[in-house]
Amino acid sequence: MMTLILIAFPLLAGFVILVNRNPAVIKSLSVAFSLMQLALSLVVVFQFDPLAGIQFVFQAPWIVQLGINWNFGMDGISLLMVMLTNLLIPFIIYSGNPEKQQRPALLYALIFFTQAALIGVFTSFNAIVFYVFWELALIPVFFILFIWGGPRRQPVTLKFFIFTLFGSLFMLIVFIYLYGKTPTHDFDYSSFTALSLKSPGEVWLFFLLALAFFIKIPLFPGHSWQPETYTTAPYQGSMLLAGLLMKMGIYGIIRWLIPVMPVYTEQFSQVIIFLALAGMIYASVIALRQNNMKMLIAYSSMAHAGLMGAAIFARTGIAMQGVLFQSLSHGILIVAMFYFIQLIEERTDTMNLDKLGGIKHAAPLFSGLMLICVFGTIGLPLTNGFPGEFLMITGLFPGMPWYAILGGTTLILGAVYMLYAYQRAMLGESNPLTASFSELNSREKIMIIPLIVLIVALGVYPQPILNLTDNAVQELLNYAFITK
Repeated sequence: MMTLILIAFPLLAGFVILVNRNPAVIKSLSVAFSLMQLALSLVVVFQFDPLAGIQFVFQAPWIVQLGINWNFGMDGISLLMVMLTNLLIPFIIYSGNPEKQQRPALLYALIFFTQAALIGVFTSFNAIVFYVFWELALIPVFFILFIWGGPRRQPVTLKFFIFTLFGSLFMLIVFIYLYGKTPTHDFDYSSFTALSLKSPGEVWLFFLLALAFFIKIPLFPGHSWQPETYTTAPYQGSMLLAGLLMKMGIYGIIRWLIPVMPVYTEQFSQVIIFLALAGMIYASVIALRQNNMKMLIAYSSMAHAGLMGAAIFARTGIAMQGVLFQSLSHGILIVAMFYFIQLIEERTDTMNLDKLGGIKHAAPLFSGLMLICVFGTIGLPLTNGFPGEFLMITGLFPGMPWYAILGGTTLILGAVYMLYAYQRAMLGESNPLTASFSELNSREKIMIIPLIVLIVALGVYPQPILNLTDNAVQELLNYAFITK
């Protein structure tokens, strides 16, 4: 029942927000509702037994004739994704300013609707229910981008929609085919994982389902929509896309692709790892050339996604743990980075590095806290970016040392473009745009300081997160190495 409550609560909160018209009330109510949702998640965490498999199960018939039933639950992997969602939503909501935004009630309601859909994605154990929530997560984000995006929002949003719509269609085709293969003719997760899929004539299933998830992350060849979409989106939309919707693709690979098609996963893992790492280096090199900070962070996110994609297909426990930990860390870091850029643009009316410089002279606290965030992004030890990247690279070593070395270049390239961007924005001489740059106020500190605490705390002591997902990862690998 708790799983159903976690899905229903943000949905109800969204409708409550939708009928309000006072911007101050909208912001206060939205923050309160999001914190209540986070508190409900913590109740689940304290009741969760990492060794007990899928828990908090809710099942009910839906379309019985087609084998479609409501089937929700959480193992350690699902719970981590649910916690990530419910942790980031309060920050995403708090980062906005309803008094300066058009139609704020609709915007914040759409954020809550996205939250409900995301939790549905991360807890569904029926393929069609998973597909329904997957689609539902797209709809509010589409409107957020289309209504509140930048000057080129219409063509950019249309491109994003077309890419993700095709991915969803591929997924649905695969699920319908698998439904026909199940002896019981149903869409349950357990029925799909029990199938024996190894015929050369069925390999197209693997590529269609993989592409659906690659588009969402994004990984090559489904990546081209991402940089411009992240840059054109409003800041809260960018945080949703990079912090949370990206994780839908990662979760889809872990939950549905590898366990359902382990033979094809093993067969094509080397090719996918190579393409993922090539995409990582490609994104890093392009990030080096960026002048727009938001675009730079978009390519940085793509580079991190490439390493995560490679580590997933390494199919080792260490690498998989690293991917899951990095999913949490990346979400926290990307929300913090987008917020810093948002504050810079609000104060200077620019995101271009060549127009900045010397901010540290006017705002030393701002620049100091941003530096900690930059350190996390490049994986400095004792920040939350380090454990995940270290585990992923270590997990790539068995049998693939050159891929691990190639993956390690993300640390070097990431350090180059992030520190260079920080130097251009924060150091050097001030100019007319930055000389009067104001220090963080109390409202902004409430947003930034908890994120910085999380960046440091998870880097110093990552073990609770690893304990949460360890048993679920081992169960997943049991599927990955079974030749059905």
